[in-house]
Amino acid sequence: MKNFYYSKKLGVGLAILLVLPSLSWGADLKLDEWINEQFMPVANWWEKLIFTPLSIYSIQIPIVLLLLVVGGLFFTGYFAFINIRKLPLAIRIVRGTYDPPKSAANAGEVSHFQALATAVSGTVGLGNISMVAVAISVGGPGATFWMVLGGLLGMSTKFVECTLGVKYREIDGAGKVYGGPMYYLQKGLKEVKKPRLGKLLSTVFAILCLGASFGGGNAFQSNQASAQILSLFPIHHPSAGTFLGCTIAAVAGIVIIGGIKRIAHVTEKIVPFMALVYVAAASFILASHFTLIDDAIRLILAQAFTPEATVTGGVFSVVIQGFKRGAFSNEAGAGSAAIAHAAVKTEYPASEGLVALLEPLIDTIVVCSMTALVLILFNMQGSFEYGIVQNNQVSLSDGRMLGGVNLTSEAFETLLPGFSYVLSFAVVLFAFSTILSWSYYGIQAWKFLFGRKKWSDLAFKILYLTFTVLGGAITLDAVIKFSDAMMLALVFPNMIGLLILFPKVKTELKLYLKHLQQRSKRSK
Repeated sequence: MKNFYYSKKLGVGLAILLVLPSLSWGADLKLDEWINEQFMPVANWWEKLIFTPLSIYSIQIPIVLLLLVVGGLFFTGYFAFINIRKLPLAIRIVRGTYDPPKSAANAGEVSHFQALATAVSGTVGLGNISMVAVAISVGGPGATFWMVLGGLLGMSTKFVECTLGVKYREIDGAGKVYGGPMYYLQKGLKEVKKPRLGKLLSTVFAILCLGASFGGGNAFQSNQASAQILSLFPIHHPSAGTFLGCTIAAVAGIVIIGGIKRIAHVTEKIVPFMALVYVAAASFILASHFTLIDDAIRLILAQAFTPEATVTGGVFSVVIQGFKRGAFSNEAGAGSAAIAHAAVKTEYPASEGLVALLEPLIDTIVVCSMTALVLILFNMQGSFEYGIVQNNQVSLSDGRMLGGVNLTSEAFETLLPGFSYVLSFAVVLFAFSTILSWSYYGIQAWKFLFGRKKWSDLAFKILYLTFTVLGGAITLDAVIKFSDAMMLALVFPNMIGLLILFPKVKTELKLYLKHLQQRSKRSK
């Protein structure tokens, strides 16, 4: 009865969200413009704070990106290129090769595949479509090289954080799992005699995770889904974005009520489907322009180190754009995926860490690279000029200003006429699945800070869905600034913890590999 009561209250809230913009529609209120005016100063201030640069030989490098790259390099070396060596094993784990019998009582709520699907749905999303367009338009083709390199390093980082996510998770009497950086920072650092640092970092992470869930995991997705719909079906009304945001919020709310199991059931169906549609379309375009692919790759390699003169900031601007957009897309180092992976049914934390290293491979090295190649092919005829960007939009040769998902959509439509409608459908699914996954990440951080009561759940869900509405109203420039900064802010507390706790991961890896050896001997 309690579940029904709270679901009913949330349903009333969703109904109100839908009614308000409907009333404003008739009154012709400029809700989108007003919301953006209130939001933009906050986005500008937060972006400036998080991307504070470190000056190295007169080169301005954001500290957060330096931390990500150095951490990724260290973990890749320390674990002897586990991101490459253990790929076959990771694939076998996801396929269920080493799953225990169904009768075995392993703690957790979801399977390896469901955990991966939920986490991938939080990473494989509009970052792969929209943020790649931003990276290419600002940093040129060379940004692709650094984006892929960031993805390779991110595989090792994901392995570390997701292993710790399972190791230090908590499971209540009802079997519900609570995990992620909040828990391994607090419990893990206490274990190594650093309780005060652990309490500080876990609290900071939980607060920032809430902001990231509202921004990059929610508002950005809603913004780009709304932008894509409005580009195909122009609705010239000052509250159109707000209304679409409310619609997305209402549909998402129905699934969010069910928690991680409901979210996992939805994402395990949506993610493979939408990924296949998008990858199939990109593959068709690349196959149709096969003779130009080698030219595109040469362009990427050449401009990774010697970019076009139009790219402001030279080679370091290209490097920063590549790593920045790759980090936003795959979230390696941010720790968010560890929250979803913590819910897996397993007794060996390293098994899920190995599964997690597949995410940057799928997300950045495959999907982002394909998007980048499509955009570069689209621009072979000089459709826009690299580096000439205003408010995260570029001017096309016909005078139109496009950015983010609309620029990628234009590229697909030009190279594969008619696909923009299919892409719009895929974009909405990408956005929807990411909103669902990040609702779980956000509520885990919320419960860590405010407790696990029903009223706490309800308060978070209403606040979260409000940001879904805001995302539909604000501009691309505002949402990118806020989302970028919020997502990458997570790196500070998380990476500090990882660089202290990594020996624990090595111990867990040895335990799991020993278990597999013994299992193999028994099966002979």
